[in-house]
Amino acid sequence: MTFSSTPADIQRPTETQIQAVRTYIKKTWRTLSRSLGHILEAAQDPKLEHDMSKPWRVYISPREDLATVQQSIRQAVTPTEFEQIELRVLPPEPDQIKEHGLLYLPYDYVVPGGRFNEMYGWDSYFIMLGLLHDGEIRLAQSMVDQLIYEVEHYGTVLNANRTYMLNRSQPPILTRMVLRLFEVTQDKTWLQTVLPSVEHYYFYWIVPPHLNQTTGLSHYNALGKGPAPEVLASERDEAGRTHYDRVREYYREHEVSDYEVNLYYDREQDQLTELFYQGDRSMRESGFDITNRFGPFSADIIHCAPVCLNVLLYQMELDIAEMKRILGHTEAIAYWQQQAENRCQLIDKFLWDEPTGLYFDYNFRTGKRRPYEFVTTFFPLWAGIASEQQAQRVVENLDKFEAPGGLLTSTYVSGNQWDAPFGWAPLTLFAVEGLQRYGYEAEAQRIASKFIHMVIQEFEKSGTLVEKYDVVRCSAQVSDEIHFGYSSNEIGFGWTNGVLLELLDRYC
Repeated sequence: MTFSSTPADIQRPTETQIQAVRTYIKKTWRTLSRSLGHILEAAQDPKLEHDMSKPWRVYISPREDLATVQQSIRQAVTPTEFEQIELRVLPPEPDQIKEHGLLYLPYDYVVPGGRFNEMYGWDSYFIMLGLLHDGEIRLAQSMVDQLIYEVEHYGTVLNANRTYMLNRSQPPILTRMVLRLFEVTQDKTWLQTVLPSVEHYYFYWIVPPHLNQTTGLSHYNALGKGPAPEVLASERDEAGRTHYDRVREYYREHEVSDYEVNLYYDREQDQLTELFYQGDRSMRESGFDITNRFGPFSADIIHCAPVCLNVLLYQMELDIAEMKRILGHTEAIAYWQQQAENRCQLIDKFLWDEPTGLYFDYNFRTGKRRPYEFVTTFFPLWAGIASEQQAQRVVENLDKFEAPGGLLTSTYVSGNQWDAPFGWAPLTLFAVEGLQRYGYEAEAQRIASKFIHMVIQEFEKSGTLVEKYDVVRCSAQVSDEIHFGYSSNEIGFGWTNGVLLELLDRYC
């Protein structure tokens, strides 16, 4: 069944409706902003249990001076608030952390909202787009500087600034943020200053354990051991079962043919293996938590070169070449352009599936593409990797994903939030921009208009924007359909705010 229609068939929002949602978003940036003056609020983590008789822990990098940071915080908060936090210096290794806490960031930033009360890696890109549309240039600058600070002090752009996320990043879109901000500020001195950290972050992804040397492509591969603490503590159902309890029950009751299940589940002991937990953390590094895109619970993600990651790294290579050009480092431009061209060829070799006309993730353990229809197939169009013929083939498959509210994340209903019938703002933007890039203006406008109409329609019912939608029913009421992970639909919501402003600017 297809849901395509012409833009004229889609009810356009009125100026009054648009202004109402714009006003909400403008106010929400303040609500979602965190500064040193909000450090007590930022330290509070709804995803972990906490003894309220004890202070909230805030960790600083060993590269910082404890006394200086203490003084900065004292000046920003009241004495009562200062007594409710405890500053600690990070130990040399993450596994030495016994009590988790907030990772100190010196500048202002915006959190997504709801249970996500920290700064996230790829959310920040879409949030920054919204800030720029709203004229919040200083806060947008601070967001980028904050991610650069993470690279310099914590080793990478973090999944988010909590200690239990020190061992994982998120989809790399930092260079897009840097260049988008530079378009506004034209500050070459700043660009020169951040370039070494940008390159450092790039190399995080192209060496082991994130590099698969057989294909030359990268994959998600978070470090650490055991279950993700935030999942273990907070993602429980009405019966008190954790997400991992529900996973074990699934393995007990279902045959799994997507991968070698014994790698991830010990049936005799009824236990998840350490490799499962590595896959679970890596799935969270991917930002797609949870989908069956890499098999049930994406446990097999550690053996797959994904479309999204490698397209973003291709874009990163081109972006660094552009930064070199802007700064006059002409001798280095060819190197980065060649890196991008090499990756483009590998994406075409391993990820393009000619029979279906779609881009699929590649399992380097089996030597096969995984034929899971997922909306990241539009990423190569977004980055300009696809040939005209490949783009046409992908667009011919648009009806597989198109729904009344925009685009389905996948064509499979798995009970996970990153599969059908759900749709998400970031993936909508990637697809719309990819369609536009190859001249499919009518399709891009139709998808954008459907998404805008759905979001504004739901906003008028609840007065809020949320992180995800059922794009088949055009509804924000999704909790009953989600069976694994967390089932709530968080309000705020950072990346929906940013993407909506971007699409409104283009089409309304």
